[in-house]
Amino acid sequence: MPSGSMLFLAIGAILVFLFVFLYFVPIGLWFTALVSGVRVSIVQLVLMRIRKVPPSLIINAQINSVKAGLPTSINNLETHYMAGGNVNNVIKALISADKANIPLDFNLAAAIDLAGRDVFDAVQLSVNPRVINTPPVAAVAKDGIQLIAKARVTVRANIHQLVGGAGEETILARVGEGIVTTIGSADNHKSVLENPDQISKVVLAKGLDAGTAFEILSIDIADIDIGKNIGAELQTDQAEADLKVANAKAEERRALAVANEQEMKAESQKARAQVILAEAEIPMAIAEAFRSGNLGVMDYYKLRNIEADTGMRDSIAKPGTKKKPTDK
Repeated sequence: MPSGSMLFLAIGAILVFLFVFLYFVPIGLWFTALVSGVRVSIVQLVLMRIRKVPPSLIINAQINSVKAGLPTSINNLETHYMAGGNVNNVIKALISADKANIPLDFNLAAAIDLAGRDVFDAVQLSVNPRVINTPPVAAVAKDGIQLIAKARVTVRANIHQLVGGAGEETILARVGEGIVTTIGSADNHKSVLENPDQISKVVLAKGLDAGTAFEILSIDIADIDIGKNIGAELQTDQAEADLKVANAKAEERRALAVANEQEMKAESQKARAQVILAEAEIPMAIAEAFRSGNLGVMDYYKLRNIEADTGMRDSIAKPGTKKKPTDK
């Protein structure tokens, strides 16, 4: 029994050793690379394992590159993987670009991939242009009529501008700005409706794809709708504002007139009070004249007669109210 246990342990140790050996020394992968025309040593494969680089990924990518006739190296692929790049995507992009006669080398493809862009999708976009639909763009012509336009922008990727170039959002923003400028410079909205292609020509001539990762092939106006009469609305708003200002000024003048009237009433009441005070002093003055001998009885009667005569004349000059008939 002890000899059987030792044999079992020895077999287990051998199997573990073979598993570890084959893991660090992938002989099958080395043989596949050898028959595929890829020159790689077993030491390189072992070093890849130590550097935590999957040898199968690098070797399979190199095999695809060699079969496609691309000048890549295992060191470049390994370096790109360690930098966080997508090795398979870069190789597929290089093969697609080579078949489509698009100038693209490994360094540029690796830079595009490390920049966060899908280099394979970019190559496909260079071969098959993409159509971007702009959102509705509202603009107002000089006659005050609003137009709402939709455009289709056909673009293809500019490989050499993918690193650091602006994206689709910039293209849409620039096209929208061009549409607004073109419609806004039109004297009449009818001319825009009659010839919508003038928008495409003007916008396309501005070179809106400068500094972007795309090349604009065409700009087509898909639809133009008539919106609001902005000019009339602005005139109405201005008229309402002018009316409010006029009402405010009129209210100010009315308040000023009321204040002046109140002031005049106060002055009139003050003057009337002064007259009443002056009339109250007349009897005192007459009495003082009697005591000092400056006014006699006959003079007093004459004064009273004059007052009575004056009152009668005032009653004749000012028609009085009719007397109500007395009840029987």
